[in-house]
Amino acid sequence: MAQDAVGLPSDYQFWMWKLSVWGQASTSETQQDTCRHLPQFQEFLRQMYEALKEMDSSTVIERFPTIGQLLAKACLNPFILAYDESQKILIWCLCCLINKEPQNSGESKLNSWIREMLSHILSSFRFDMKEVGLFTHCLGYAPADYYPGLLKNMVLSLVSELRENHLNGFNTQRRMVPERVRSLSRVCAPLITLPDFKPLVEALLTYHGREPQEMLWPEFFDAVNDAFLLKKISLPKSAIVCLWLRHLPSLEKAVLHLFEKLISSERNSLRRIECFMKDSLLPEAACHPAIFRMVDEMFRYALLETDGAPEVLAAIQVFTWCFVEALEKEDTQLKFTLKTYFPYASPSLVMVLLQHPKGIPQGLWHQPLTHISEMLREIVEDQAHWSCRGPFESWFVLVHFGGWADVAAEHLLMSAAEPPEAWLWLLAFSYSPRDRSQWRAEAMAEGKAVLSRLRKLLRSPTLSARDVHAAAGEQSGDPRPPACPWLIRRLTLNFLLWAPGGHTIAREVITLMAQTDEITHEIIGFLDQTLYRWDRLCMEAPTSRKLARELLTELRVHV
Repeated sequence: MAQDAVGLPSDYQFWMWKLSVWGQASTSETQQDTCRHLPQFQEFLRQMYEALKEMDSSTVIERFPTIGQLLAKACLNPFILAYDESQKILIWCLCCLINKEPQNSGESKLNSWIREMLSHILSSFRFDMKEVGLFTHCLGYAPADYYPGLLKNMVLSLVSELRENHLNGFNTQRRMVPERVRSLSRVCAPLITLPDFKPLVEALLTYHGREPQEMLWPEFFDAVNDAFLLKKISLPKSAIVCLWLRHLPSLEKAVLHLFEKLISSERNSLRRIECFMKDSLLPEAACHPAIFRMVDEMFRYALLETDGAPEVLAAIQVFTWCFVEALEKEDTQLKFTLKTYFPYASPSLVMVLLQHPKGIPQGLWHQPLTHISEMLREIVEDQAHWSCRGPFESWFVLVHFGGWADVAAEHLLMSAAEPPEAWLWLLAFSYSPRDRSQWRAEAMAEGKAVLSRLRKLLRSPTLSARDVHAAAGEQSGDPRPPACPWLIRRLTLNFLLWAPGGHTIAREVITLMAQTDEITHEIIGFLDQTLYRWDRLCMEAPTSRKLARELLTELRVHV
């Protein structure tokens, strides 16, 4: 056996022993142990296939004489055949042993044996008497005359029994005992990807007994969640919501899975992020406050760990867009108060932020902008209104509805009258939650000076890139770095998109601004976010929209 370890996964001997134990007994403990190890055994099979495919059949048999025993034991185990992709990987491994041109009777016999094993695997899901007996025994069924539709009828019978118990929960004589429900979930764990088992999986997830403790097997929740995340099973939203409410680790894993998808592809567009969000089903499931709070907390930690990374800020805003959409579709009136979703924020502030700009005529946007800014400023700067979490909580809520800060940046430049200071304060606060009134005052002073110079350029008959660059303070000669360079660049970029003469010099100004890759990525993020928001708000700005798209395409090519 020692020679088998050469060139194959190091745990070959361990799995050979496990398969022998599983094949010698069919007790409840053995079956439970089998189900628990199925994911690891499938990974072992995958690694073994990677090793076998590099050799010809003669070399495999010569170097690993017990490989046939291992594969045979695996092929005769119905739990392994039923689990996920194990059946397919076993077929791959067996095909590695086939000798295409057998030279002797031994090789011919081996080919014949392999064909028998392949035939067994491919026909295993007919579930005849012998194979289905293992499952039916676990479920408490007596031997009977089975027929081809047994599995489907058995599943439908169990589903009906679960639903009947759910409706007649107080009738103790007709209720399914918790031990049987738990046993049922254990047996189903390796079978959840089979289409015929889908109704039973859904019925188990949505079934609630009267017991104070969870009845279902934890590994069942893990298996369903993994299959859902990998798109190996499709379940209705109600079943997934039940899964995440009943098993917190599954919800945490779903959020982490979403995070992995968001960071796996560098610099995702917001449209792509939106697709990831909706595909995850998390925004819809978040209509339940308990799920929203959990997802929101994980976003909060991600924001703190990355020190407010723009990618995380964008993801939070897109998640909130999708969440609000789902909330509106589910019911015109909130089933839960806003306090249940945002427990640390002012309910009146959240209510105003929820009044999405899309539902307000552009000519009236200045009213909610001023109101939001004044409410935030009172909460942040008046210690009497501070919550136990300080100004960060108000900023975190504003991050969710970041579209209002973007609207403020545009209106600061394009407003016909002198814009109120409240809009500049809102923009400065949106860039930092830090409790530093002095820092915000410096940022506002710098922003006000830049804003004044840019508004003067709006009235200039001719524009040059250097004039705009100078107005942004890039050539002031002041050795001190600006308090908030992002705010200044945001005002400058909005000027280029909205000023009548800004379109002709936009490329030259951006070339002067984009002195580092970090600033270039920031500009790309701004343009992508602006286009996404305009699409969401159905903004009528064809010239600006065309320029933003062209600039975004050009910058992405050169990064």
